[in-house]
Amino acid sequence: MEMVYALCVGILTACGIFLTLRGRTFPVVIGLTMLSYAVNLFLFASGRLNVQDAAVLQKTAENYTDPLPQALVLTAIVIGFAMTAFVVILAMRARADLGNDHVDGRLPAQPESAQPREKA
Repeated sequence: MEMVYALCVGILTACGIFLTLRGRTFPVVIGLTMLSYAVNLFLFASGRLNVQDAAVLQKTAENYTDPLPQALVLTAIVIGFAMTAFVVILAMRARADLGNDHVDGRLPAQPESAQPREKA
C-alpha cells in the first residue's frame, strides 16, 4: 500500500513539474495544481496511514492517528484553491493585455518551413 501511495505522489510531482515548464499559461496552472495535490498527499502520509486507529479521544488511548497532518492538508486545500483562482484570473488578464497566452508574453519564432508561402 505504501509503495502505491509513494508512486502516486511521485507521478503527480513529475507530471506537475513537466507541466509547469511548458510555455503556455494553462499547462502551468494545471502543473501547479498537480504539485499542490502531490504536496497534500505527502503531508497526509506524514501522519502515518493507520486505518484501524481512532482519532484522539482521550489520554488513555495507546494508538491514535495524528490530527495535525489532516489539519494542514485541509488548510492547504483552501489556500491552493484560492491561489489557483488567483493565477487563473492573472492568466486571463495577461491574455487580454498581451494578446497571447505565453508565459513570457512573446510568441516563439516560427521556422520558415512552417510559415505559409506567398503566391506569386
